[in-house]
Amino acid sequence: MSASTKLSTAVKALSYLAASAPDPKTSTEIAEQIGVNASKLRKILSYLVKSKIVISTQGITGGFTLNKSPDQIHLQEIYCSVEERKAFHMDFTGINGKSVSQTKKLNNFFLQLFADIQVDIEDRMRLITLKSVIEQIKS
Repeated sequence: MSASTKLSTAVKALSYLAASAPDPKTSTEIAEQIGVNASKLRKILSYLVKSKIVISTQGITGGFTLNKSPDQIHLQEIYCSVEERKAFHMDFTGINGKSVSQTKKLNNFFLQLFADIQVDIEDRMRLITLKSVIEQIKS
């Protein structure tokens, strides 16, 4: 699952939990409501629980609930929770007879470029709350 798909799925799930608050919802209920695969959603929910964005309760009336209000949850926090790796993989072996050092220099160029873009994206996401996303979806 790509980063954008994970983020989108997480935001949909969190939006549903916000609308359902304070009632806990099971992963199956959430998956059905937002139209995603339940097993993929459970993985995303586990990341959100680990990051303390969501609380998981056991038992017959258990399920998932938000741990914070939507105005205290930022997209950057959600993104960092669900994205397993942000670093870009670069191959340092020679390409078409070019030396490893040339390849490494080119890869370092792109690695730095993508790292700078990643920082810009996360800085912008810090300014967007779940609440603002929910409000935009409603309008």
